[in-house]
Amino acid sequence: MIWDLLMLQAMNGLVWGLIIALIALGLSIIFGLLDIVNVAHGELFMLGAVLGWTSITVFGWVYGIFWFSLLIVPFILFVFGMGIERWVLRKIEDNASLSIVATFGLSLIFQEAVRATFGAAPKRVLPPIETTVRLFGFDYSTYRFVAAAIAAVAIAGLFLYLHKTQFGTWMRAVRQDREMATAMGIPTDKIFMVTFGVGAGLAALGGVAATPITTVEFTIGTQMLPTTFIAVIIGGLGNLLGTVAAAILVSEMVGIASVFMTPTAATVLSLVFMAVVLQVRPEGLFTRRRR
Repeated sequence: MIWDLLMLQAMNGLVWGLIIALIALGLSIIFGLLDIVNVAHGELFMLGAVLGWTSITVFGWVYGIFWFSLLIVPFILFVFGMGIERWVLRKIEDNASLSIVATFGLSLIFQEAVRATFGAAPKRVLPPIETTVRLFGFDYSTYRFVAAAIAAVAIAGLFLYLHKTQFGTWMRAVRQDREMATAMGIPTDKIFMVTFGVGAGLAALGGVAATPITTVEFTIGTQMLPTTFIAVIIGGLGNLLGTVAAAILVSEMVGIASVFMTPTAATVLSLVFMAVVLQVRPEGLFTRRRR
């Protein structure tokens, strides 16, 4: 029985790890390119979940509204994210302290706006695929496999975008050397705006995909943010592949540890693990040491 439970938690850890990786990648590209520690990134995930829940509540399952939400909600947050970069953060991007204060303020605004509009009570959404499969002695939701696949496809799409498109090449060039990229005529202001929008869209996609798995409430962004930061730090700042690997590693560790301890203690264990990594390899587990 304990072995079946361990395997079940390992599967849950993989599913959540891919969703967390999707959110953490958005945080990582924003930090790697703009040098902004986006404290409001968890709230972008929360807004995606809330908008997904709203679309289902208003329209029901008519014409596959959930699958439509997977496309339209990330696009809405993409445009919204570009507006945040252009009208809120652009003038203070070079000041790390001010950017942290500004994004923290945005976080509070988003939370209170959602609470005032939708209330504080947690909400649930039924999965669009209600079938289950027998897995390790338990009935496991088929939708969890679908959510993991959605996250995996989105992650692969991001890497293809960064390496196979001109705009993605510009983004990587600006990240390597901002001044040289500007001298070569790359529109850095547009790159910054689109990058923040992409990060917001990834967080929103994770929010919509996670809606049928978790409860929807105004504090879920705050609950998700620490794990996301842990993944970015353990994977190595700016290391996108490392961020994906670290997100899955941390999620698996928390999931398996929760079999033997409370969920809170398992989360504390992940924080201890991050502290140890920072002491031993401050550049991250998946970043090569520099001579």
